[in-house]
Order: sequence, then structure tokens, then C-alpha cells
Amino acid sequence: MSKKQKNIFVISVLVNVFLVVCLVIGYLRISSAHKELFYSEVQYKLVKLDGLIEHQKKNDWSEPKLVTTQLSDVLNGIDAATNNGKHSGWLSKDDQMVMEHLDMALRQYPHDELYKFSVLTKSNKDEFEELQLKLKKVGFGMNMTISNDWKSFITKSEKLSSLIEVK
Repeated sequence: MSKKQKNIFVISVLVNVFLVVCLVIGYLRISSAHKELFYSEVQYKLVKLDGLIEHQKKNDWSEPKLVTTQLSDVLNGIDAATNNGKHSGWLSKDDQMVMEHLDMALRQYPHDELYKFSVLTKSNKDEFEELQLKLKKVGFGMNMTISNDWKSFITKSEKLSSLIEVK
């Protein structure tokens, strides 16, 4: 090989190594962004739901729409994060099934829809209080350590959906 060919070969290898490093960094950033979407749009909103149910219990359910609106936010978050992960190919089939089952389980509770607000009965309030206990049991409660660990999040989501009896 001539000196010119060796220089071109070395430059080519360096460019390829640079491109591989860029791909790895890009993948890690995208993965982090997808996880953050689930944490912010699902996990933290479930914790907030626990807090709102507790607040309503202490205030004799004076503003039940806060709870139904928050549950709607949770459901919208599950939809947005799951669709994003599914369409990008980032979310595994198993994790997608966990999120879809959680979505189906939570949709049984009264939640607000576009231009339609739910009215809670005494039975609905009791069901929300039972949901709060389930949220706390799996680790989605207020004043609990919430980790940004994907495996932990999926495990908690799976446990929560299994605790909620699908009718």
C-alpha cells in the first residue's frame, strides 16, 4: 500500500469510529428521553393521583374533579408514552403489553373526557380510596422513594395492573 492509501485508510477508520460513537450517544439520548417520558407522564402522575386522593379524603371529597382530572392525565400520559415508544421501536412488546394492561385497568375508574366531566358516587369514591391503597402498596405513593429505574417502573406498573380487577 502506498503512503497515500494508508492515510486514506486511517482517515476512513477514524471517521467510522466517530460515526459509531455518534450513533451510540444518539441511542443513549433517545433511550433516556423515552424513559423520561414514562417517568414524567405516568409514574409521577400516578404519585400525584395518590396525593390528590389523600387530599380529597381529608377534605371530605370537596373537589372530586381534581381526582378524575388527574386520572385522565395519567391515562393520556400512558397513551402518549406508549405510542411514542411503540412507533419509535424503543418499547419492547412485553413492556407495551404491561402499559396497555395498566391503561385498561385504570380506564375502569371514572375519569374526565373532552367536554365531559365525571360525577363521583359514594361507591366511586370508595373505589378511588382502594386504588390509593394499591398505588401505595406497589410504590407509587406520596412520601415514597421513586426511582428512575426502568425495570423498577415496569415491575411496579405490572403489579398495579394485576392488583386492579379488570371487569
